[in-house]
Amino acid sequence: MSRTLSIDDWLHARLPGRSYGLTSASEDASFRRYFRVTSADDTWILMDAPPEREDCRPFVAVAKLFAAAGVHVPRVLAEDLDNGYLLLSDLGSTTYLQALDEASADALYRAANEALLRIQLASRPGALPEYDHALLLRELRLFPDWYIAKHLGVTLDPAQIRTIDETFELILASNLAQPQVYVHRDYHSRNLMVSEPNPGILDFQDAVHGPITYDLASLYKDAYVAWSEERVIDWVVRYWEAARRAGLPVDQDCGAFYRDFEWMGVQRHIKVLGIFARLYHRDGKDRYLRDMPLVMRYLRSACARYTELAPMLRLLDQLERRKPTAGFTF
Repeated sequence: MSRTLSIDDWLHARLPGRSYGLTSASEDASFRRYFRVTSADDTWILMDAPPEREDCRPFVAVAKLFAAAGVHVPRVLAEDLDNGYLLLSDLGSTTYLQALDEASADALYRAANEALLRIQLASRPGALPEYDHALLLRELRLFPDWYIAKHLGVTLDPAQIRTIDETFELILASNLAQPQVYVHRDYHSRNLMVSEPNPGILDFQDAVHGPITYDLASLYKDAYVAWSEERVIDWVVRYWEAARRAGLPVDQDCGAFYRDFEWMGVQRHIKVLGIFARLYHRDGKDRYLRDMPLVMRYLRSACARYTELAPMLRLLDQLERRKPTAGFTF
């Protein structure tokens, strides 16, 4: 039986006596698919996660954890974990990415900050996998393996490999020195929905326990939408002020906290460039290629700001066949 027919049989068994329509709601960077199930008086979301490729169990577990923290996530209405089907409440069809503009941004990001604080305040060790050195480094290694070697077709020389290795250790030392909280791990404009209460939060199945600035870097150094540095600083400072009032263990010095935020962004953007390259070359998903220039711009900007990251910036110059950035020499 085809998977489409199996989905239809599964839904009929769980919505007895109802007629419904089934339309594609979205796809993501994994092998999961989402369908909107529409009847005369209600809508739901069906997650289709082929069990040989995906595991629904983390989604169900994190949904319970985040709901208990008081944020708006889909309710799991029916589940078939062995076959990879979940029937979920529908958080609507308007993403933050679709709704964000100059007029709406402050209110939307204020709500996103508030939800993030609730998640972080609920944190406890042992409830989620640790975002440890091994996992963070494994993510960084996607950059030389997929972006440099596969996407650019470049073979690094020994000096360049040393630059990569030394820079990665500097980045991870900064990341792992931060206080540890629950981390959504993809907290950005495509996974936040305009809803009531706002925001609705999706795609949290890879959540971990890790650095406190990670989700903030995902949100304000978003691969899909860019804002002026002045606005980003304002939103991050507002988060920091609220986090201090709430008793979260953020650095008491705002400048030091912002540095942690930027260095966390460096880790994420190096990883994302590798992921986007892998999605194209391994999975045939070319739509992420158009987002690479913004991610590289974030990365270069942060590397230019910190002396310790100057070797990485020089390497990026070499990879892009640029002239050296002003102030640095080979």
